[in-house]
Amino acid sequence: MEMPIPNAAILSKRDRVIARLAEVLPPEALISDEAERRAYECDALTAYRCLPMAVVLPDSTEQVAAIMKICHEEAVPVVPRGSGTSLAGGSLPTEDSIILGVARLRAVLETSLEDRYIRVQSGITNLAVTGAVEGDGFFYAPDPSSQLACAIAGNIAMNSGGAHCLKYGVTTNNLLGVTLVTMAGEVIEIGGAHLDAAGYDLLGLICGSEGQLGIVTEATLRILPKPEGARPVLMGFDSNEVAGECVSDIIKAGVLPVAIEFMDRPCIRATEDFAHAGYPDCEALLIVEVEGSDAEIDEQLGLIKQIARRHNPVELRESQSDEESKKIWLGRKSAFGAMGQIADYMCLDGTIPVSSLPHVLKRIGEMSKEFGLGVANVFHAGDGNMHPLILYDANKPGDLELCEAFGAEILKLCVEVGGCLTGEHGVGIEKRDLMSVQFAPDDLDAQMAVKDVFDPEWLLNPAKVFPLDASAARRAA
Repeated sequence: MEMPIPNAAILSKRDRVIARLAEVLPPEALISDEAERRAYECDALTAYRCLPMAVVLPDSTEQVAAIMKICHEEAVPVVPRGSGTSLAGGSLPTEDSIILGVARLRAVLETSLEDRYIRVQSGITNLAVTGAVEGDGFFYAPDPSSQLACAIAGNIAMNSGGAHCLKYGVTTNNLLGVTLVTMAGEVIEIGGAHLDAAGYDLLGLICGSEGQLGIVTEATLRILPKPEGARPVLMGFDSNEVAGECVSDIIKAGVLPVAIEFMDRPCIRATEDFAHAGYPDCEALLIVEVEGSDAEIDEQLGLIKQIARRHNPVELRESQSDEESKKIWLGRKSAFGAMGQIADYMCLDGTIPVSSLPHVLKRIGEMSKEFGLGVANVFHAGDGNMHPLILYDANKPGDLELCEAFGAEILKLCVEVGGCLTGEHGVGIEKRDLMSVQFAPDDLDAQMAVKDVFDPEWLLNPAKVFPLDASAARRAA
């Protein structure tokens, strides 16, 4: 005998919402089973976990709009999720929220080599964008270390950069337009395939907004012709401070390398054991890469090596082949994974003026002794985007809290020297209670007023970016 379908009015809110979502999504796009939801209880900031109400995996802008409309009508918070590689807890769910993952939005929609753009769905990985055009001699410039896995949606949410952002800029410098779905389910086109859009710079608001204003389902990205060639030089120094001074002098000389990457001894050791890149035995290491014709590369590297010699490097090695260049970069790209084999760690991303590198590196070393926790430094030195990895034991009571306190002091130091709390990882939950260190109450109120316009009920990506008391008061208003 066929069982009667319960009236929606007597279902629990969760059951009712899931039933409504099932009407607009195929079975494989809706996850409600507890065991399957566990895969979405955290992102790469694994110290914090929470089971979401449900997970939805749409494959079109239309499905996203239908989901958002239902969640808006039911007053259900929505947490956008790319590939889950956020190091700041940017896609951490709340127990009353729906995770909206864009992993099935992976299509390349349009490519124009003549106008130098590519239009893609936002779930495509960063590296796959370059993969779609490299056969024609083009590439997508932003290159986060997680580019093999991270989604364009997350890159846009956090305004991600990468090793080559010194020359090519971060995501906002390479983003031309987006398709955005609002919390109410409205589909909006912002920007496009042209150089600049008329009217207010809404694209500038969306890029770096951490999923607070809408769900990006499609993106139009700038693609660039591949350079004639590229060549890195490896430099080893006796101290972090001297390496920092060398970076500052390279920038002051007016040379524009495509990348300047920094690694200290703990990171060098771990990376060498992991990737066998042939790094020297030293306290600090720089990888400086330039691009262009052979003549341009020779001229730039000649000046860079001249500057480096003033700082008495323990090793100064210019790559002699493509194979050697790949090996040099393999070590740097493997750094985070290599450190993860040694200890639990929290990765920060405060940004500072390049001239402050020597002072900040020295102070981080002093604070490491004060807190009794090790630190490994690996970061984009050319634009001052710090990535100190604070090492701790997740199984030792009190170690996580000590690590967080240490991290807060490093980020405060970044602001004190004229920098900011985040360069590319975003605020998420990690830095939300430090926002008042960088911003005055009126500054924060102005930012929250923007969210009021896009998301009046404050249902998008709750408990992120803004201090909890401020966001709770806004949502209750």
